[in-house]
Amino acid sequence: RAQLSPPTGTMVAYNNVVPNAHFKKDWQPMVKTWLNQPARKQRRRMKRAAKAERVFPRPVEGMLRPAVHGTQKRYNMKVRLGRGFTLEELKEAGISAKYAQTVGIAVDHRRKNKSLESLQANVNRLKTYMSKLVVFPRNAKKPAAGEATKEEMATAAQLEGKILPLASEKFAVEFAAITDELKAAPAYAKLRLERMNQRQVGPRYKKRLAEEAAAAEKAKLSKS
Repeated sequence: RAQLSPPTGTMVAYNNVVPNAHFKKDWQPMVKTWLNQPARKQRRRMKRAAKAERVFPRPVEGMLRPAVHGTQKRYNMKVRLGRGFTLEELKEAGISAKYAQTVGIAVDHRRKNKSLESLQANVNRLKTYMSKLVVFPRNAKKPAAGEATKEEMATAAQLEGKILPLASEKFAVEFAAITDELKAAPAYAKLRLERMNQRQVGPRYKKRLAEEAAAAEKAKLSKS
């Protein structure tokens, strides 16, 4: 008696879907290539070089920006670059708003200073920038006061990196020795107790008012 050979494919287990995949779809138009990546890299480098040559002797980065804090509770602890310096910051640094824009300092007349610390930080930032600034004269034969001489112009170099980059503050971590008193303190019980005290502020206040009202009512009845 002849025996039939087992099927080449195995059946799926239980009540699952029978595999019926189609591999003849038109997938070529959906493939996206990035063959122009090396050319774009070269084009970006050429544009940066052309911009540096065009804005010489000014910095390639652009204008000097202030150090500001975020406006939301989530980001207000982080320091980033802002839009421009306030009029108060420029006044404290001894720079007019009109002159600041001619020497590469961004000005924002809408921003207001909310703290003395940020004001002093940006004033120091302006003073540091002005101490390192080399102003090329309009007339090289007759340089005005504060403008660079021929020797300074010959040795001046164009800044290609960040203009006064923000330094990230690193807070020091303080360590303390763990004593026997700290080990014996019931920290978890203390937390639960304070949590309960916080939740019972309202009910306890309401209970105290009721007791005072009852005591006043009782004293009133006793007098009558």
